[in-house]
Amino acid sequence: MAGVPGIDADCGGACACATCQVYVDAIWLPLLPPVGEGESSMLEFAANRQDGSRLACQIRLAPNLDGLTVTTPEFQF
Repeated sequence: MAGVPGIDADCGGACACATCQVYVDAIWLPLLPPVGEGESSMLEFAANRQDGSRLACQIRLAPNLDGLTVTTPEFQF
């Protein structure tokens, strides 16, 4: 709903697809909670999954993530 280019987010943040996959830089990964079972299942369907792949809808923004930047895959589906 925020209109971020490269993040389709077809499920509206319900963790029911993988169209909001982002690549989180390795230095930020320890600050995020571990990938949950639902997110892991959805990432199985993500195109071009990488070690730092996360679903943007599952990253809760918090003060300790101020400055977090992510990259989007070339395409989502």
